[in-house]
Amino acid sequence: MSNSYKIRSTKIGNSAGLRLPAEFYREHPQFANASGWIEVLSADTAIIKIIPPSVDEEDEEESLMMRLFLDFAVTEALKNNTLQPYTAEISEAAHKLIEGVELEDESLNDG
Repeated sequence: MSNSYKIRSTKIGNSAGLRLPAEFYREHPQFANASGWIEVLSADTAIIKIIPPSVDEEDEEESLMMRLFLDFAVTEALKNNTLQPYTAEISEAAHKLIEGVELEDESLNDG
């Protein structure tokens, strides 16, 4: 689910903006008409958060808690500027580490 998209700076009326490619919206239609924010992390790095419009009010509280947790996790991960992308190689190494491991069904023990 981690795709990268090239963005470009563009003039929008009297302002400047960032243009996302149509492919982004085709693959992620939930972000159409969304709002968000941008946080500058360093002189050459920024992170963009796009928040899709909420559709279901029941999920809104759970979604808020997840967003708060993820915001915290991203902030902590970016503090030392050591965040690295999760690659196929990392995934393969993780799968090799747990290959053959069997888990007990803990729900049977809760009785």
